[in-house]
Amino acid sequence: MNEHQFSHRLMTLVYIAAPLLMAGYAAWRYATGDYVTLFTPLFLVLVLLAALLLHLFRSPSVYLPRMILLVATYVTMLAAIWQPPEISLVWLGLPLAATFLLLPLWSALTINVLLAPIWWFTPLHSAPPSWVVGFFATALLLALPRWEQARRQALLRATDSHDSECSAYHIDALHERLQSEYQRAAVLNRHLAVLVIHLPQLDMAGEQFGHRAQLALLDALCQEVSHQCRDYDVLGRATSTTFWLVLPTTSESGALLVRERLTRALSRRVLVETGQIEVRIAVSLPRHREDINPFIQRLEARAEALAAPLEAA
Repeated sequence: MNEHQFSHRLMTLVYIAAPLLMAGYAAWRYATGDYVTLFTPLFLVLVLLAALLLHLFRSPSVYLPRMILLVATYVTMLAAIWQPPEISLVWLGLPLAATFLLLPLWSALTINVLLAPIWWFTPLHSAPPSWVVGFFATALLLALPRWEQARRQALLRATDSHDSECSAYHIDALHERLQSEYQRAAVLNRHLAVLVIHLPQLDMAGEQFGHRAQLALLDALCQEVSHQCRDYDVLGRATSTTFWLVLPTTSESGALLVRERLTRALSRRVLVETGQIEVRIAVSLPRHREDINPFIQRLEARAEALAAPLEAA
């Protein structure tokens, strides 16, 4: 199970637990005879069920169900703190925890800082200073795990040479390998070819079918490259939809054969969401006495040219 699948299953549990907890809160209000405030949790149960359905059926916006859940949490908290006679500090901790759970670290910090002065206009303005200290202490404690997670992810990206979504090299490692193979070909007077591969269906698959369809496309490409190419050929992800396949000791005719073989193999792959895989591949070779930087610029221009027909359409 990769990180994205684990995160999706964790959020699924959160979306399932939210309407159940809200229904339990409504039942507690009913049991205590507090019928005046019963409408708010009952209405929010329906809202949270809608957020669950959006999450399960792959809403086009990833953050839409999260924002619904976050707004429902704040509405519940505001409805609770205006109910006399006693106000519990748990109602401040609930939106704090929800914010850090549902939003990125800096977005959660920004929202909590902007909303902190608003709490002064609520019934909590008469709370003792220890409540204020507890509010900021809780915010810092909730921010620490997300900060540590972001630090570990940054360290992993710096040390891992592969892309986060597939087995291809990421852009920095790709440039290093390309430069290494370019220098080796120049010193040993050997051929070098690069295939520029564009997946026009990748963005469409993400918009219509979600991230899982994108991962299926990326996995199909990496598998076919692994099967059709040599072990020392280098596949790297140059942009979100473009890959470079570095072919050491390969002439132009050899690169054309690899392109034909790879195109034919990918066209035979049929995915459930996108159907037959469409791919556009161009061959590029270094010119005589050409430096590495102009060659990379030509590769980038070739990638833009491959993506242009789709954008024009």
